[in-house]
Amino acid sequence: MMYNGYGMGGWGMVLMTVSSVLFWAAVIAGIVAVVRYIGRAAQCNQPVTHGPTLQQLLAARFARGDIDNEQDTRDLQVLSATAPPYGHGD
Repeated sequence: MMYNGYGMGGWGMVLMTVSSVLFWAAVIAGIVAVVRYIGRAAQCNQPVTHGPTLQQLLAARFARGDIDNEQDTRDLQVLSATAPPYGHGD
């Protein structure tokens, strides 16, 4: 009785199926986009890791034997005299 000529034809069923698939594809793509955006925003808020300080580099050079004790002492004095007042300049 339902398909006696007044109901939805074959093309209506195809159109309904295609539109349903497109709708759910859009919903899933939207969810993926939101998750990626949130993940990217979380990565942007991570603290920036800086490399070694000048004192650490100087200590490494001294440990390798690139500079002697007198040069190390002079360089440390220069660094302490010219160091920024608030730590590493952050």
